[in-house]
Amino acid sequence: MGCCTGRCSLICLCALQLLSALERQIFDFLGFQWAPILGNFLHIIVVILGLFGTIQYRPRYIVVYTVWTALWVTWNVFIICFYLEVGGLSKDTDLMTFNISVHRSWWREHGPGCVRRVLPPSAHGMMDDYTYVSVTGCIVDFQYLEVIHSAVQILLSGSPHPPPPRRMHQGKIPGG
Repeated sequence: MGCCTGRCSLICLCALQLLSALERQIFDFLGFQWAPILGNFLHIIVVILGLFGTIQYRPRYIVVYTVWTALWVTWNVFIICFYLEVGGLSKDTDLMTFNISVHRSWWREHGPGCVRRVLPPSAHGMMDDYTYVSVTGCIVDFQYLEVIHSAVQILLSGSPHPPPPRRMHQGKIPGG
Protein backbone atom coordinates (compact mmCIF):
# COMPACT_ATOMS: atom_id res chain seq x y z
CA MET A 1 0.00 0.00 0.00
CA GLY A 2 1.45 3.36 -1.08
CA CYS A 3 1.68 6.30 1.24
CA CYS A 4 0.17 8.68 -1.29
CA THR A 5 -2.50 8.35 -3.96
CA GLY A 6 -2.08 9.54 -7.54
CA ARG A 7 -4.25 12.53 -6.72
CA CYS A 8 -2.11 13.44 -3.75
CA SER A 9 1.05 13.03 -5.85
CA LEU A 10 -0.29 15.36 -8.54
CA ILE A 11 -1.24 17.97 -5.94
CA CYS A 12 2.28 17.86 -4.49
CA LEU A 13 3.84 18.02 -7.97
CA CYS A 14 1.69 21.03 -8.90
CA ALA A 15 2.62 22.76 -5.64
CA LEU A 16 6.34 22.23 -6.32
CA GLN A 17 5.95 23.49 -9.89
CA LEU A 18 4.08 26.51 -8.64
CA LEU A 19 6.77 27.41 -6.10
CA SER A 20 9.54 26.88 -8.62
CA ALA A 21 7.77 28.97 -11.29
CA LEU A 22 7.12 31.80 -8.82
CA GLU A 23 10.79 31.85 -7.82
CA ARG A 24 11.84 31.93 -11.46
CA GLN A 25 9.28 34.66 -12.22
CA ILE A 26 10.79 36.93 -9.57
CA PHE A 27 14.30 36.69 -11.03
CA ASP A 28 13.03 37.14 -14.58
CA PHE A 29 11.23 40.32 -13.47
CA LEU A 30 14.43 41.58 -11.86
CA GLY A 31 16.26 41.07 -15.17
CA PHE A 32 13.43 42.45 -17.36
CA GLN A 33 13.31 39.16 -19.29
CA TRP A 34 9.91 39.65 -20.92
CA ALA A 35 9.69 36.40 -22.91
CA PRO A 36 10.34 34.20 -19.85
CA ILE A 37 8.02 36.41 -17.76
CA LEU A 38 5.19 35.74 -20.19
CA GLY A 39 5.98 32.00 -20.28
CA ASN A 40 6.17 31.78 -16.49
CA PHE A 41 2.88 33.64 -16.15
CA LEU A 42 1.11 31.19 -18.48
CA HIS A 43 2.74 28.27 -16.67
CA ILE A 44 1.56 29.53 -13.28
CA ILE A 45 -2.01 29.88 -14.59
CA VAL A 46 -2.05 26.38 -16.10
CA VAL A 47 -0.49 24.81 -12.98
CA ILE A 48 -3.22 26.45 -10.88
CA LEU A 49 -5.76 25.08 -13.37
CA GLY A 50 -4.20 21.60 -13.04
CA LEU A 51 -4.24 21.90 -9.27
CA PHE A 52 -7.90 22.96 -9.34
CA GLY A 53 -8.71 20.11 -11.74
CA THR A 54 -7.06 17.60 -9.45
CA ILE A 55 -8.79 18.83 -6.32
CA GLN A 56 -12.21 19.24 -7.97
CA TYR A 57 -12.07 16.05 -10.08
CA ARG A 58 -11.99 17.89 -13.45
CA PRO A 59 -10.21 15.56 -15.91
CA ARG A 60 -10.40 18.09 -18.77
CA TYR A 61 -8.39 20.59 -16.75
CA ILE A 62 -5.80 17.92 -16.10
CA VAL A 63 -5.64 17.17 -19.84
CA VAL A 64 -5.01 20.89 -20.52
CA TYR A 65 -2.32 20.81 -17.83
CA THR A 66 -0.71 17.75 -19.41
CA VAL A 67 -0.69 19.27 -22.91
CA TRP A 68 0.77 22.50 -21.51
CA THR A 69 3.46 20.49 -19.73
CA ALA A 70 4.73 19.24 -23.10
CA LEU A 71 4.88 22.84 -24.37
CA TRP A 72 6.58 23.94 -21.15
CA VAL A 73 9.29 21.29 -21.51
CA THR A 74 9.85 22.44 -25.11
CA TRP A 75 10.17 26.07 -23.98
CA ASN A 76 12.69 25.14 -21.29
CA VAL A 77 14.74 23.10 -23.76
CA PHE A 78 14.80 26.22 -25.97
CA ILE A 79 16.02 28.33 -23.03
CA ILE A 80 18.78 25.81 -22.33
CA CYS A 81 19.83 25.89 -25.99
CA PHE A 82 19.65 29.71 -25.96
CA TYR A 83 21.96 30.14 -22.96
CA LEU A 84 24.36 27.41 -24.09
CA GLU A 85 24.38 29.03 -27.57
CA VAL A 86 23.39 25.88 -29.44
CA GLY A 87 23.09 26.35 -33.19
CA GLY A 88 22.79 30.00 -34.19
CA LEU A 89 21.44 31.18 -30.84
CA SER A 90 23.35 33.77 -28.83
CA LYS A 91 22.78 34.67 -25.20
CA ASP A 92 23.94 38.22 -25.98
CA THR A 93 20.92 39.05 -28.15
CA ASP A 94 17.83 40.91 -26.97
CA LEU A 95 15.58 37.96 -27.81
CA MET A 96 14.44 37.38 -24.22
CA THR A 97 13.55 41.05 -23.76
CA PHE A 98 11.66 41.29 -27.09
CA ASN A 99 14.23 43.94 -28.15
CA ILE A 100 12.56 46.40 -25.78
CA SER A 101 15.55 46.95 -23.50
CA VAL A 102 19.23 46.12 -23.20
CA HIS A 103 18.73 44.18 -19.98
CA ARG A 104 20.00 40.66 -19.66
CA SER A 105 19.61 37.95 -17.07
CA TRP A 106 19.61 39.25 -13.49
CA TRP A 107 22.12 36.53 -12.67
CA ARG A 108 24.69 38.15 -15.02
CA GLU A 109 25.53 40.80 -12.43
CA HIS A 110 24.19 39.26 -9.21
CA GLY A 111 25.24 35.61 -9.33
CA PRO A 112 26.90 33.88 -6.39
CA GLY A 113 30.31 35.40 -5.69
CA CYS A 114 30.01 38.06 -8.40
CA VAL A 115 31.70 41.38 -7.77
CA ARG A 116 29.96 44.16 -9.66
CA ARG A 117 31.85 47.35 -10.50
CA VAL A 118 30.36 50.34 -12.27
CA LEU A 119 32.88 51.92 -14.61
CA PRO A 120 32.64 55.29 -16.33
CA PRO A 121 32.53 55.26 -20.15
CA SER A 122 35.99 55.16 -21.74
CA ALA A 123 35.37 57.78 -24.44
CA HIS A 124 34.84 61.33 -23.18
CA GLY A 125 31.52 62.83 -24.23
CA MET A 126 29.97 59.52 -25.30
CA MET A 127 26.90 58.43 -23.42
CA ASP A 128 27.31 60.82 -20.49
CA ASP A 129 24.58 59.11 -18.46
CA TYR A 130 25.42 55.53 -19.32
CA THR A 131 27.92 53.57 -17.26
CA TYR A 132 29.47 50.22 -17.98
CA VAL A 133 29.31 47.36 -15.55
CA SER A 134 32.22 45.03 -14.97
CA VAL A 135 31.47 41.70 -13.31
CA THR A 136 34.23 39.46 -11.98
CA GLY A 137 34.69 36.58 -9.59
CA CYS A 138 31.46 34.70 -10.26
CA ILE A 139 31.45 31.19 -8.83
CA VAL A 140 28.95 30.05 -11.47
CA ASP A 141 28.43 31.91 -14.75
CA PHE A 142 24.95 33.32 -15.26
CA GLN A 143 24.14 31.14 -18.27
CA TYR A 144 24.63 28.00 -16.19
CA LEU A 145 22.30 29.34 -13.49
CA GLU A 146 19.66 29.93 -16.16
CA VAL A 147 20.26 26.40 -17.50
CA ILE A 148 19.86 25.00 -13.97
CA HIS A 149 16.54 26.85 -13.57
CA SER A 150 15.27 25.39 -16.84
CA ALA A 151 16.54 21.92 -15.97
CA VAL A 152 14.65 22.03 -12.66
CA GLN A 153 11.50 23.01 -14.56
CA ILE A 154 11.99 20.10 -16.96
CA LEU A 155 12.57 17.66 -14.10
CA LEU A 156 9.41 18.81 -12.33
CA SER A 157 7.44 18.66 -15.59
CA GLY A 158 8.91 15.37 -16.69
CA SER A 159 7.90 13.54 -13.54
CA PRO A 160 5.44 10.80 -14.36
CA HIS A 161 1.98 12.23 -14.02
CA PRO A 162 -0.60 9.98 -12.43
CA PRO A 163 -3.80 9.43 -14.39
CA PRO A 164 -6.59 11.96 -13.87
CA PRO A 165 -8.63 11.29 -10.75
CA ARG A 166 -11.90 9.49 -11.32
CA ARG A 167 -15.04 10.44 -9.53
CA MET A 168 -16.81 7.57 -7.89
CA HIS A 169 -20.43 7.17 -8.95
CA GLN A 170 -22.58 7.96 -5.96
CA GLY A 171 -26.04 6.78 -6.71
CA LYS A 172 -27.99 3.69 -7.37
CA ILE A 173 -26.28 0.87 -9.14
CA PRO A 174 -27.78 0.56 -12.62
CA GLY A 175 -30.00 -2.47 -12.92
CA GLY A 176 -30.09 -3.02 -9.20
